[in-house]
Amino acid sequence: MQSVLVTGAGGYIGTTLVPMLLAAGHRVRAVDRFFFGRELLADHERLDVIQADTRRLDARYVEGMDAVIDLVAISNDPSGELFQDATWGINFASRAHTAEMAKAAGVKRYILPSSCSIYGFQDTDVPCDETTPTNPLTTYARANEAAEQAILPLNDEEFCAVVLRQATVYGYSPRMRFDLAINGMVLGAWETGKLPLMRDGTQWRPMVHVRDTAAAQMFMLTAPRERVGGEIFNVGSAASTYQIGPLAELIAEVMPRRPVIEWYGDPDHRSYRVAFDKIESFGWRAERTAADGAQEILERLENGTLKRTTRTITLAWYQELLDWQKRLHALEIDGSLIDLPVAAE
Repeated sequence: MQSVLVTGAGGYIGTTLVPMLLAAGHRVRAVDRFFFGRELLADHERLDVIQADTRRLDARYVEGMDAVIDLVAISNDPSGELFQDATWGINFASRAHTAEMAKAAGVKRYILPSSCSIYGFQDTDVPCDETTPTNPLTTYARANEAAEQAILPLNDEEFCAVVLRQATVYGYSPRMRFDLAINGMVLGAWETGKLPLMRDGTQWRPMVHVRDTAAAQMFMLTAPRERVGGEIFNVGSAASTYQIGPLAELIAEVMPRRPVIEWYGDPDHRSYRVAFDKIESFGWRAERTAADGAQEILERLENGTLKRTTRTITLAWYQELLDWQKRLHALEIDGSLIDLPVAAE
């Protein structure tokens, strides 16, 4: 049993990871702003929930921890471009600071979930391995790369720092996201009977199920320090690296009523493949495929336990929160909404 601090614990991966850590017997300190709801993490005797912004994280929260899994991030490219300052502040600066605080507090292991998006556009004839020169094209990708570069040098014999570059994540999570490729394809096919795809369908994308990437993070809690410290690992599998056209056909086969695939636009030349041999050489393997993820989402859509809401589209929810904030501030008097502060005599 370890004591693990998880930042971004209320997010898409965090709300999957935290219950898995608890089920494995660990103690968890979960830190998040909980923009998507505190109720997504069920109470547990070994769960300590902290509502805080990691840009102002107090050092006392890392004290006594055995490990940190620093998931916190403004996620996806559209959100990263709209909130560029926040993306740099959270995805890069806050995580670099948390790693430094963790090392100073005697935490033994720090795991940074990063993204394969930092590879950018690449020659698809040769899959990207961890030594491939990166080509980050968005604020989200550049901030992730900067975090990697700040954190890996902290690794030493007493502080094990590991970077996990995750493929595009999919599958059901309590904090559901339909702005991810496979999840969105399933929702669209179920709602409309259509699957819109950008031509020409030959572009490659590496994918990983949300429970598999959470399992990879847990795997690194106990992997040999002398072998993983200071290292980068791609997280995914060759079996879950798909060309978009065949991926759409796979999704279509899962649906109870086969959707119509509708092509649009000019050919999309954004394409990259990733090699996962390094993490697999340590004994970790992804267990799920796109068909598994599509099936679990479809079942929840069919039985009514999952539906599209504004909260399931990350950027739309951030924009709605900001709209609420503006409306409430416009109605405040002396900093209050309904009750007025007592006037000074």
